[in-house]
Amino acid sequence: QLHLVESGGGLVQPGGSLRLSCAASGFTLDYYAIGWFRQAPGKEREGVSCISRDFSTNYADSVKGRFTISRDNAKNTVYLQMNGLKPEDTAVYSCAAVHSYFNCRLSHGAYTYWGQGTQVTVSS
Repeated sequence: QLHLVESGGGLVQPGGSLRLSCAASGFTLDYYAIGWFRQAPGKEREGVSCISRDFSTNYADSVKGRFTISRDNAKNTVYLQMNGLKPEDTAVYSCAAVHSYFNCRLSHGAYTYWGQGTQVTVSS
C-alpha cells in the first residue's frame, strides 16, 4: 500500500523554525509531484508549496521567502523548511502526492495520495 507519513510538527515561538518531513512507503517518489497543504480550524485547506519530479517548485504568496521545499529521492522523502514562522502559520500540515509529468500545482484536487497530517502551532 502507498503511504505518506508527516513528521516534524510541534510548538514553536513566532520567528522560529521547523522542518517538516513527508516520508513515502510503498512507492517511489521519483515519479511524483509532492505538495504541502495546511488547514487551520474554521478555514479551508490551503496549498503551501509543491515540488515537481524535475525539482521545480511553487509557493503560496503567504510563505514565499520563508518556506523552502526540497526532496531527497534517495530517502524517498520531501521536506518543508519553515523559517520566520508566524501565528497565522498555525495549522495541520499535510503532504500529498500525484504521479505527474507536469509542473506541480497548489490545488488539493490535483493530488491522489494524502498523509494524516502534523500539527504546527506558532505561539508565544
